Amino acid sequence: MKTDPEIYLGIDNCFASKRWSKPMDWMNIIKELDLVYAEASADTECDPIYMGPAYMHDWIDEVKRCSEKTGVVVKNLYSGHGTYATLELGAGLGFYAHAFDDTALQSEDKYKTKLEELYVILAELAKYVAEIGMRYIGVEQMYSPHQPHWTVDGAKTLMKEIFARANSPFYITIDLGHVNGQQYFQKPTKKYITECIEKRQKGDFCKRTWLGSKKAMDIYYAAIRGEISVEKAVSQILNDVVQNPHLFASPEDGSLYNWLNKLACYSPIIHLQQSDGKSSPHWPFSLEYNAKGVIIPEKILKSIAASYEQDAESGMPEKCKEIVLTLEPFISSAGNNYDALEELKQSVAFWRQYIPRDGMRLSELVK
Repeated sequence: MKTDPEIYLGIDNCFASKRWSKPMDWMNIIKELDLVYAEASADTECDPIYMGPAYMHDWIDEVKRCSEKTGVVVKNLYSGHGTYATLELGAGLGFYAHAFDDTALQSEDKYKTKLEELYVILAELAKYVAEIGMRYIGVEQMYSPHQPHWTVDGAKTLMKEIFARANSPFYITIDLGHVNGQQYFQKPTKKYITECIEKRQKGDFCKRTWLGSKKAMDIYYAAIRGEISVEKAVSQILNDVVQNPHLFASPEDGSLYNWLNKLACYSPIIHLQQSDGKSSPHWPFSLEYNAKGVIIPEKILKSIAASYEQDAESGMPEKCKEIVLTLEPFISSAGNNYDALEELKQSVAFWRQYIPRDGMRLSELVK
């Protein structure tokens, strides 16, 4: 491969949210896990909006002091579920903070306008990041129409648009569980629409019926009520689907390995979560969850390598020279701290079988 990136294993400190809320506390846990690299999440204790500038300066100083004592390094910063702002710690930055209102999804013109606004804002951010010397910045890939980019082609377009406008690289974060939502937003077939209407007419419930626009759903409900023939409704719905391609994913968009094969080389952060292939549960890689999970490390690494073996695509930023594979396990509000810590240990041990040392070249890991 032309670019042979360094691979690191890290962990997002989201596990510490509302439990271990001081840098020394979560850094000590990460150190006990025999990990060096942390992704600091704004969900834990560093949200710039709610904490204020004075607190954030104190937090940064405290993180630096604790890092010197523990040896744990904040490799990346990541926005939490709430709003966020940029922090400076000599780290990479990833985030997700935007979504399109449903009214924008229902209008092709409004949707294009919102996309343009998004490109402009992210291009400004990419320029700023380059000016202050941050290592890299990227936005997390999501899994539903109102959260672009959520398809492989959409992700490529996003990176190309921003790179062209900013003349600075802008990347994505691939999350291993965020490819599971696209399967619920596929283009409907004539057979699928007909079966859904007939089931509803019989009183059955068709969960997750997705036909795209509100207009298509209105036609669907009219057919269920008998106000329009099934044949006519199906024809009108399929025509509407053609008019609204932004509301649908392809089968390939729901494939984790398709995302990795094509775009892992543009993902300096890859979020690791075990999942069942049906949702994004952020399971740990413990013995219990690996038994029912679908994530296989060997295949993940081989797919990452495949992305580096492909020729560079015109208009895309430079391929990443490092990737931090970042464990992102969530602990439920009613979760047991001690069970969670044991599962974290199992997760690290599991992945260390495949990434024995941080900074190893990808080619070494896929021999």
